[in-house]
Order: sequence, then structure tokens, then C-alpha cells
Amino acid sequence: MIAIYILWLRQLKRFIRKKTSIVGALGQPIIFLLAIGFGFGPVYAKAGGGNYIQFLAPGIIVMSVLFTSIFTGLEIIWDKQFGFLKETFVAPVFRFEILLGKTLGGATVAMIQGILVFLITLVAGFQPHLASLPLAFLFLFLVAILSSALGAAIAARLDDMQGFPLIFNFLVQPLFYLSGAIFPIKNLPPVLDVITKINPFSYGVDGLRFAFSGVNVFPPVLSLGVLCTATLIVLAFGTYQFSKVQL
Repeated sequence: MIAIYILWLRQLKRFIRKKTSIVGALGQPIIFLLAIGFGFGPVYAKAGGGNYIQFLAPGIIVMSVLFTSIFTGLEIIWDKQFGFLKETFVAPVFRFEILLGKTLGGATVAMIQGILVFLITLVAGFQPHLASLPLAFLFLFLVAILSSALGAAIAARLDDMQGFPLIFNFLVQPLFYLSGAIFPIKNLPPVLDVITKINPFSYGVDGLRFAFSGVNVFPPVLSLGVLCTATLIVLAFGTYQFSKVQL
């Protein structure tokens, strides 16, 4: 438990020291809100969808959490190259504890970013059900844990930083765009329908949208179950990958 706390605290200190990264991480969500939210808003309203900002905001919040926490993997590669991970591995702790500490640290950082983006969406005109904030933050935390664990599991087998952006472009971004964050996932073509339903982040977006607006495609209990199951699977996969790391 001490190792988990130390690794969690180290991740948090890194985030606090990098003030520019805090500001920079808010740039993409703001652009999405302004360009896509207000740009496609009239089209979405004419199609009978209502207020597009109301629909888009939960997806943008999930985007900020997903993209921030997935870069936990980049920090693991950095630690591997500069020897800190080797020092951690020789400590008398289980590698699962190392993975869990880094995952919780990345998820905490992502939650802070998500809360900041949530406040920005309020300025943009988003009107959530504030009574459901605890449920919303539960969904958001599960998304943060899942994506942070995924980033750590991927990075466990990478030896250079150049490979991580490629995985980000070919895996993480499609997971986001096919999660229902930007467009409704009802009445999709069969192939896209299957992809969105096996994408665990679809359940995160849908659960957050339900908590904030009362609109959902999947039952909230199902969304919670899928996120929890996917997180456990990814943590198990990450532990296996960490057990194979040779430094």
C-alpha cells in the first residue's frame, strides 16, 4: 500500500509542477466546444436533436479524461529510459502494486483535468443535473482508471517514446470518436453499431450523459458493469505485461 501511495503522489507532483501542461491540455476541449459545438449546433437542432452543447459536453469531458490519463504510459516509458522504473521494480513490492499506483496517479490527474473542463462547459452553456454529480464523477473516475491502466499496459512493452504516439493515433482516437461522444450511436450502420457496442468508452460517455442529462442508450447498470469489467481485464493484462518487463 505504501508503494501505491508513493507512486500516486509522484504522479500528482509531476502534474502540479507542469503548469503549462495543465493549460495546454485545456486547449483541445475548448476548440471542440467552440468549433464543433457551436459550428454543428444549428444543424443538430434542425435535425431534431435539440441543444448540441447539451449532447456534446459529456463527450468532451470524457475526451479530456481519456487523452490525459492515457499519457500515463508515456511517463512509464520515460521512467524506463531514465532508470526510475528499474529502481521501482527492485523494491520488495508486487508489480501489480506498481501498476496500480501509476494507474491511480494518472487517473487522479485526469480527474482534475475533467473537472476543469466540466467548469468550462458550464460557461459554454451546458446545463447538467447537479443532483447527479456523484454518479457523474463515478462514471468519470471509471473512465479515468480504465484509460490510465490501458496506457500503462501498452507502455509496459514499449522501449521508445516514438511508438506511443502511433498507438495513440491508431487506437485511442478511434476509441474516442466511436464512443458516441460527438454523434448519437442510434441507427448506425451495422459495422459501426457493433464497434460502438464493444467499445467500453461508449458506456462511459453514455453513463455520463445519463447522469448529467437523463438521456441514455444503455441501461446505467450495464454501463457501470461494462466499465468495471473492462477495467479489471485491462489491469490483469497490464500486470501480465509488467511481469514480462526486463530491465
